[in-house]
Amino acid sequence: MPLTDTAIRLAKPTGRDYTLKDGGGLALFVGASGAKNWHFRFSWAGKQPRISLGTYPEISLKEARELRDQARALVAKGVDPRISRRQERKAALLAASNTFEAVFRSWRDFKALSLKAGRQSTLSQVDRIFKKDLLPTLGPQSIFEITRADLLEVLRKIERRGAHTTAEKCRTWFNQLFRYAMVEVELQSNPAADLDIVAMPKPRVKHNPFLRMEQLPAFLVKLRHYGGDLNTQLGLRLLLLTGVRTGELRSAVPEQFDLERSLWIVPPENVKQLQEQMRKKNKDCTEFPPYLVPLPRQAVAIVRELLRAKSPAQRYLLPHRSKPRERISENTLNAALKRMGYKDQLTGHGIRATISTALNELGYHKDWVEAQLSHADPNQIRASYNHAEYVEQRRAMMQDWADRLDQWEMQGLQADLQMAPSMQRERRGDDRPLSPVPAVDPLPIRDGHVEIASAEVAAGEGDETEKSPVLTLIARKDQRPQPVLTDIQRERALVLATFESPHNLPLPAFAKLVGKSRHQINRDIQARRLLSLSMGNRGQRIPDWQLDPVRQDFTRAVLARVGDLDSWMLYRALCEPVDALGGLPPLEAVVAGAAREAMHAVLGVLGLLGEPERAVTALRQVV
Repeated sequence: MPLTDTAIRLAKPTGRDYTLKDGGGLALFVGASGAKNWHFRFSWAGKQPRISLGTYPEISLKEARELRDQARALVAKGVDPRISRRQERKAALLAASNTFEAVFRSWRDFKALSLKAGRQSTLSQVDRIFKKDLLPTLGPQSIFEITRADLLEVLRKIERRGAHTTAEKCRTWFNQLFRYAMVEVELQSNPAADLDIVAMPKPRVKHNPFLRMEQLPAFLVKLRHYGGDLNTQLGLRLLLLTGVRTGELRSAVPEQFDLERSLWIVPPENVKQLQEQMRKKNKDCTEFPPYLVPLPRQAVAIVRELLRAKSPAQRYLLPHRSKPRERISENTLNAALKRMGYKDQLTGHGIRATISTALNELGYHKDWVEAQLSHADPNQIRASYNHAEYVEQRRAMMQDWADRLDQWEMQGLQADLQMAPSMQRERRGDDRPLSPVPAVDPLPIRDGHVEIASAEVAAGEGDETEKSPVLTLIARKDQRPQPVLTDIQRERALVLATFESPHNLPLPAFAKLVGKSRHQINRDIQARRLLSLSMGNRGQRIPDWQLDPVRQDFTRAVLARVGDLDSWMLYRALCEPVDALGGLPPLEAVVAGAAREAMHAVLGVLGLLGEPERAVTALRQVV
C-alpha cells in the first residue's frame, strides 16, 4: 500500500530500525533514533543496491517519488544512478571552483611558458585586455555556465567602441581558453567555436603615416629645433639613420654596439621577424643569427655621445627620464613627433616606411633595403640568414643615406634662414648677421651604387663636424638651453643614482643570494645587523658588499656603534675615500687589514669620536 503524508508523520522510533515501503523501489527508512531517510532500491547486475534520496521532511513524499522516477528512468537506459550522482556532484564542485577567472589564470600561466614577457608582448596584452574587458563580466561565472551568447555580448561591446583588432584577439583567446578547459576541467563543449562567423567587418587598415623625400628637409629642421629632451631627439635620429624598429631601439643596451666595426648587433630575441620564426619552429634564439645593422659615422657619433652620458645605474642606451634602470616609454618618440607638429603625418614606425620608400626611389637594390629593415624574406631557405647579408653593401647605402640627410637638413636650415631671418634672430636671442649655409650638390647614384667621395671622409680629410649637422648638434649640445636644477633637484638626482646603482640589490635578490627568506632579512635590518637604503615607494636596497663576511662584520660593528644614525650618512661614510686611509674607502681598508683605522675614519666622518669608551668597544668587535 502506498505511503501517505499522515503515515509518514505518525511513524515513531521504536528503538530498532524499520522500513515503510511506498512502491516502485521507494521506501522510508526510520532509524532507531527517529531519523527518517528516503531510499531507492533497484536491480543492477543481479544485485539489489540502494541509494539515498534525502531526508524527511526536507524531501517531501511528492519530491521523493519524483527523484525515484528519475532514478528508474536512468536504470531503464542502462545508467547506474550511483555513478550518475557522483558525476553530478563532481560537476557541481567543478562549477563552484572553476570560475571563468580561475580557468583563465590557469590557462594564462600555461601560455606564459611559451611566450616572451614585455610591455608589448602577447602575454602583456592578454593580461591587459582580460583585466579591462573580459574578467569584470565573465570572471565570477562558472566556466560550465558560460554560453556563446555571453561571449558574443562582451565581444559586441568591444566592437561597438571600434576596437576590432582587440575583438579579433579575444575571439582567438576565447577559443584557446575553452579548448584548454575541455581537457583540464572536462568542459563538455566549446562555446567560443565559430564566433568569427558573426564578427563585425574590420575597417580598412590604416598604415603608419610616413614622409616623402621632399618633406624631409623641413622635418629635419624641426627635429633640430626640438626643445625637449636631447636623448629623445637623438633616438629619432638613430631611427632615421638605421631603419630599426622602435622596439629594437628601446631595447638597445651598450653591449650591442661594436663601434670599432661600426655595427649594431641586435640579438635575435629582440627582432620581430626572428621572434616569429623562433615561435613557429620552436627553436632557441641561439640557433638564429643576430640582426646586423651597419652604422654610418653620424650614427656612431650619436651612440658614442649616449654612451658618454650614461649613468652608473643605466641599463639601456635610451633610459627612462625618472627611472634610469628602465628604458624609455613606448610613447616617448611618437609624443615628440606630435609636439613637432607631425600628428597623423609621421610615427616612429613610419620612419621605416620613409626610409624604405626613399631608398627604393633612389635606385638601391631591393634586397639591400629589405635586409636593412629586417623584413621577412619570402624565400624560406634564405629567411634565417638575410639579417646578416649584404652588410658591406648596406654600409655604403646607409652612409649615403646619412649624408643625404645631412644635406637636406642644411638645405632646410638655409631655406629657413632665408624665409624668416627675423624669426631666426629671435630664436637665437641676438641681432648678429646671419651666415648663409652653403648649398651642397645632390649625391649621384647609378645602378644601386654610391658615387660619392666617401673615402675622403673615411681618410679623415676635412672637418667632419662642419660637414655633418648631426655631429655639429652633438658638438654644440652644451649651447642648447638646459633646465636649471635647484640644489634639492641635484641632491635628489644623486640619491636616485646611488639607490639604483647595480651593487645595491633589491631585498628579494639579496635574500636569494644569502639563502634567507625576505622576513629574515627584514628582521636583520630591524635588528641593525644589515645596512639598507630606503627610498619612498621604491622599496629597499641592500649593498652587495655585505655578502663578503669581512665587510659584513665591519658594517655590523659600525651599525652597533652608531645606533639609529641615518643609513644614507652611514653609507657615504663607508664608501667615500678617506685621506687618512691613503685615499681608500673604509670598506676597502678593512679588506686590506686596517680595521682599526677604518673604524676610526668612519667615526671621524660621522663626528662620533667624542665617546672614546664606546669607540674602543666597537674597535674590539671588529678586530
